[in-house]
Amino acid sequence: MKWLSIMGLFGLLMAQANPADLLTITQDGNSLSTIDRSEHALEVFPLVNMDTYDQWADQLDRISMKKPENARIGPDGQIVEGRIGHRLDQRKMLISFYEYYYGKGAATIEVPSYPLYPKVDAEILSSIRTKAIGYYVTYFNSNNENRSHNIGLAAKSIDSTVVFPGESFSFNEVVGMRTVDKGYKRAGVIVRGELSEGVGGGICQVSSTLYNAIDRAGLQIVKRYSHSRNVPYVLTGRDATVSWGGPDFVFHNAYNQPILIRAYSSGGRIAVSVYSSELIEYRPRHVPSMSHKIPEETVDRQETSVNGE
Repeated sequence: MKWLSIMGLFGLLMAQANPADLLTITQDGNSLSTIDRSEHALEVFPLVNMDTYDQWADQLDRISMKKPENARIGPDGQIVEGRIGHRLDQRKMLISFYEYYYGKGAATIEVPSYPLYPKVDAEILSSIRTKAIGYYVTYFNSNNENRSHNIGLAAKSIDSTVVFPGESFSFNEVVGMRTVDKGYKRAGVIVRGELSEGVGGGICQVSSTLYNAIDRAGLQIVKRYSHSRNVPYVLTGRDATVSWGGPDFVFHNAYNQPILIRAYSSGGRIAVSVYSSELIEYRPRHVPSMSHKIPEETVDRQETSVNGE
């Protein structure tokens, strides 16, 4: 009798894990998730444990979602079309799950999704790249390879960014955390007595150049912090220090048209331009230009690792 009870329990466990009863979710032919009916059942059959289902659906949403890509301007000045993304259709997924749960046998479902369209398309870009409303350039020592690399990487992050009327731009949000995984390098440099950040050193020259271009365009400055000491790549009081989790540079577009940021770094100079359409009503401000002289630098032998400058 004991032997029969053990065999019966073993048979029950095998039945719960029977591949013939599994639900497989696929995307473009690839398996994303596999579940069993028993994992979502309440003790009172045939009700579904919705807490378990919601956790699974949220996980499925995260792994299946593809964010849309905005249109951008390529290195040769051509407009690169944006790409449509997609996200899990929760309503259709629940319907398909119920059909599987209250049915029999295994099932395979191609994950239901709905399209996510890019906010910036080629038509918008072509209409706001015509009129320059702000520009600024600063210089750096291109022989400092790591710092030059970081400046170029951050400039690429903000390039082709579009800020619509009523929206605000956050440097930290757009550029993101400066880490080795994202390609940033250690750039331990002291510029006239001030210690810059370790991983991602040089970022503040990008934010400072952007600040001056944005100020020239007459846009509303929301947040801007100066370094504790003067930096040589911009005039006194014209810098904008940034640090992940700390100071940020933020501006607001109160104009009647979207604005486009172009940023480019090469040959020891970083240039930031601000564009919009011919219909924009803007009020430029006077901002003095920076000298072409390369700033003085001394290498920091300690190579401190601080994610901010």
